[in-house]
Amino acid sequence: MTCARAIRFVGTVMAALGLSGLYQSTDGQLISAQGRGRAQAPRFEVDPLWPQPLPNNWIIGPVNGVTVDARDHIWIVQVGAAAIQPNERGPENNPPTSTCCSAAPQVLEFDAEGNLLSKWGGRGQGFDWPLVPQGIAVDAAGNVIIGGAQAGHIDGRPDPAPPAGRGGRGNAAAPPPNDAHVIKFTRAGQLVWQIGKPAQVEGSESKTTLNRPAGFDVDNAANEIYIADGLGNRRVLVVDAATGAYKRHWGAYGEKPDDAVLPPYDPNAPPARQFRGVSCVRLARDGMVYVCDRQNDRIQVFQKDGKFVKEGFVSKTTIGDGSVWDIAFSRDPQQQFMYVADGHDKTVFVLRRDTLEVVANFGQGGRLPGTFYGVGSIAVDSKGNVYTGETFEGHRVQKFVYKGMGPASVQR
Repeated sequence: MTCARAIRFVGTVMAALGLSGLYQSTDGQLISAQGRGRAQAPRFEVDPLWPQPLPNNWIIGPVNGVTVDARDHIWIVQVGAAAIQPNERGPENNPPTSTCCSAAPQVLEFDAEGNLLSKWGGRGQGFDWPLVPQGIAVDAAGNVIIGGAQAGHIDGRPDPAPPAGRGGRGNAAAPPPNDAHVIKFTRAGQLVWQIGKPAQVEGSESKTTLNRPAGFDVDNAANEIYIADGLGNRRVLVVDAATGAYKRHWGAYGEKPDDAVLPPYDPNAPPARQFRGVSCVRLARDGMVYVCDRQNDRIQVFQKDGKFVKEGFVSKTTIGDGSVWDIAFSRDPQQQFMYVADGHDKTVFVLRRDTLEVVANFGQGGRLPGTFYGVGSIAVDSKGNVYTGETFEGHRVQKFVYKGMGPASVQR
């Protein structure tokens, strides 16, 4: 048996776990599937040798965004310098104390085999590079959209005690935000436009400013970009893809966003009427807009004009960082399934998209291939393979190869 096969990890959605008769409701409880038939869910197997080793002794830091473009190339945005100890970085040590390691550029492009194709990122002329890059999307023309989440901490974690609805659940005043902008680049890293400016915020009703935008999706047909403007603000924002000009925005339930401080999250209380932390926004093929309300442990679904359709909860009793960090869709024509990255519970949940019911999960906390530490971003290629990025001390991106359908199961 080869080393690769010896350490290969099979996703926990496989029937071998012995949980094929159990399912998980949207409030996180396991329920019996008797009388419902033997439901099926996607199965995955981790590729422990993906990606290929990086050149120049590069290592990556917290991965704050993963996406797949039209060519099945995988793009990540990562913090970079936080991946290594200060005495290893080099420039401030003359000479450096070690040949290993140096921080990789913050935007990396890979092919499906894990080969590094391009790299760029960092300060440049005409734009403000985010202090903590957060979220990444690539449009049909190959342009790359990136935001930022810095507000007092360097590695992508929530602030130590930010006010509720600002990326956490405390009530202490947060430091002034720094990353309050979105930048669009060509695939080679040349500036197209920037909207917003660092440390310039006006609240969730502003048509000209943002506040820690965390995720993006592109409606290529309508030439619009959807922005999860929700680690500082509490809204979904839509802008013109060509110019970045404001078009519309909305808050939870399609209502006007409100920046007033919310009480601490209580899973037994009625659902909050405002978002606490909008960490992602995703467009399905049928035109529905799915929003990660991370600290409220829920997904809300809207029409493109912001009209509320429905909501569902994922691991509803999760506190702390919340459970719904990022979303991706299966690649079957109907996009029957959704994959929800839950960085706090260190797993990926598989949901039925029509009901928002959790039917399976894969991965658990750990360092081995196929396990997670801070899985905060997720994407799917045209073959149905899943790519995950880990923030906090995770510092990696992984590939899970699609292995067809099998009996649905959940392990908690």
